Amino acid sequence: MQDKFEESKQLLKNALANVVKKHRKKQKKSLSKISAEIMMTKSMWQTLEKGKKDPQYSTIWRVAQALNLTVEDLSKEVTQLLGDDFSLID
Repeated sequence: MQDKFEESKQLLKNALANVVKKHRKKQKKSLSKISAEIMMTKSMWQTLEKGKKDPQYSTIWRVAQALNLTVEDLSKEVTQLLGDDFSLID
């Protein structure tokens, strides 16, 4: 059961990472520039984009703002990548 949860959690982090990276590149912002805009270290942003970071909600909010997105829009894109049947609860 724990393995399934960890696998699902990693899928969620990877989907978030893909959406964040896509929007950053679309805006042609470097890691240094975008992380500085929200007072986040470059390494922390890189970790997020690699799907290694499980960010707090406040971090997700700041990241969405840096990408000129609402948290809702960010969440919708992540949900689209994962599919409507995705769940962390099995």
